[in-house]
Amino acid sequence: MFGSLLDYYYYTGDDQYNDLVTQGMLFQVGPDSDYMTPNQTKTTGNDDQGFWGLSAMSAAEQKFPNPPPDEPQWLALAQAVFNTQALRWDSQFCGGGLRWQVFSFNTGYDYKNTISNGVFFNLAARLAMYTGNQTYADWAEKAWEWTTAVGMMSADYHFYDGAHTGFNCTDINRQQWTYQPAVYLLGAANMYNFV
Repeated sequence: MFGSLLDYYYYTGDDQYNDLVTQGMLFQVGPDSDYMTPNQTKTTGNDDQGFWGLSAMSAAEQKFPNPPPDEPQWLALAQAVFNTQALRWDSQFCGGGLRWQVFSFNTGYDYKNTISNGVFFNLAARLAMYTGNQTYADWAEKAWEWTTAVGMMSADYHFYDGAHTGFNCTDINRQQWTYQPAVYLLGAANMYNFV
């Protein structure tokens, strides 16, 4: 929802919802300003946190007015999400990738899904483009290459839901969702422009 309202402001210049957007996006930043909120630990997945990061990234890219100086700024929030997720990159199973869930006590912790990794790829690519920092681009390439190598993206760009760590990601669930190619497409466009 906040992404839509950010786009609304960007394309129309109508700022009537800006305070609401800022309030809503800041409400969920959490104690470490990384969109990891204590009130959501039983449900927070890497994709959930990542979507907040994408909205913060959109706010920075679209020059949405930053919060007051004593609050975290949009770019810093997007970078904090990236930093927490880069630390969760799990090479122990499946040769890399992010798990769907953040916490081991949540159902789905044993699953690596395309959307969590796609959101991470998208955020890394956009941060590379926005900041010019090669480290972000390196992570974007790593996430893209992992998604391809593990088989969650086919040669003709079909994106499959995910796979389980217990099978070393060989049990690909071939269910497809429209938001999977969308996050990879935007990330790929940013990588194309970056290089």
